[in-house]
Amino acid sequence: ASVAAPTWQFVSFELLEELLSAGNYRQADEETRRLLIVLAGDAAVKRGYVFFSEVQFISEEDLREIDRLWAQYSDNRFGYRAQKQIWEKSNRDFSKFFIRVEWMKKLEGSEVEQYTYRAFPAEFMWELEATTPAGHLPLTNALRGTQLLNSILSHPAFQ
Repeated sequence: ASVAAPTWQFVSFELLEELLSAGNYRQADEETRRLLIVLAGDAAVKRGYVFFSEVQFISEEDLREIDRLWAQYSDNRFGYRAQKQIWEKSNRDFSKFFIRVEWMKKLEGSEVEQYTYRAFPAEFMWELEATTPAGHLPLTNALRGTQLLNSILSHPAFQ
């Protein structure tokens, strides 16, 4: 079965930049998710989310632009490059990565150190504070598995 290439169309990053420049990280995160779906092609748009195998269809320039905007408006604390550095320092171990970017939190009152996923959206950090961990945003849904995030962080845009 051959994979149909997406239909190319002009995509504007203006809304993402407006949201990030205003410090509206929650809305910027949603806009990032929307952009990834549009950039991944028609099938992703129809489905409403991106398959990990579609990330290859997103151009290096577009992925770098999303990352550049996140980095620019977060003092380089957010974005895919920031996440990739943390992932590499975690030996590409997603459990360690999730703990470091605080997508997971320690379970209270357990004898053994255990972690659980933060509840979306209430338990995520939507402000850039001194205590907000580097790499916390943008979120890439890992509840369905880590293949999508792996595909983004491994994309040629970030080699």
